[in-house]
Amino acid sequence: MNEAQIMFSPRRVAAMVLRYWFLLRSSFARLIELIYWPTVQMLMWGFLQTYLAGQANLYARAGGVLIGAVMLWDILFRGQLGFSISFLEEMYARNLGNLMISPLRASEFVVALMIMSIIRLAIGMLPVTALAVWFFGFNLWALGFALAAFFANLMLTGWAVGIFVSGLVLRNGLGAETFAWSIMFLFLPLTCVYYPVAVLPEFLQPFAWALPPTYVFEGMRALLIDHTFRADLMIQALMLNIVLFSLAVLAFLALLASARRNGSLMQTGE
Repeated sequence: MNEAQIMFSPRRVAAMVLRYWFLLRSSFARLIELIYWPTVQMLMWGFLQTYLAGQANLYARAGGVLIGAVMLWDILFRGQLGFSISFLEEMYARNLGNLMISPLRASEFVVALMIMSIIRLAIGMLPVTALAVWFFGFNLWALGFALAAFFANLMLTGWAVGIFVSGLVLRNGLGAETFAWSIMFLFLPLTCVYYPVAVLPEFLQPFAWALPPTYVFEGMRALLIDHTFRADLMIQALMLNIVLFSLAVLAFLALLASARRNGSLMQTGE
């Protein structure tokens, strides 16, 4: 094994990102899909909040709580999905075996997928944030440093889940593809996107606090309702994300090794 194969190569990462960018740019339908669903969700929940704002409830009057929750949830969901879709495109093209026997390292492949998930997310979310200002007067960017903390933690969780799902698909083929589309919705009730953790039954609350996004959504509500940035919640989310991401990487490497032993890399069907 030569030095080029041992060293991490930013050029190989850039080459993979360029490949996925050309794939994305070549399909108008792919670009529209990135914008369509975030826009529909933002409008639906935004109009609901407009209705609730006319009620006497103090929580309902807290500016942007529902829209903020929807947009942060979309960062989490689209971050994971953007990672997984780029990976699945290699499976659909039956190109994964070729990549794995090339000098491309597994770490370089994963970094390229992470970069592409940010690019795909940006294409979908930037127009949506502008529409949120236009329709409802909610400016996500006005959250400032808090938004950066929210974004970083949500993306780390999305990448961790995406890495784990990619490992499952590597080992089990496209029969496990459904996890890429559905696994994040398992987080939806427990991460308390639209309501505080206190709403959950007591026996479920420890499970909720074991998930990094829970701290982000609690922090978002504290910021918008109480006008307080909870740095402690962001630090706890980051610590949990480091553990979750590390476990996901270990699981991916183990599943990749198992796929190589069992010849799954060359059998990408059901």
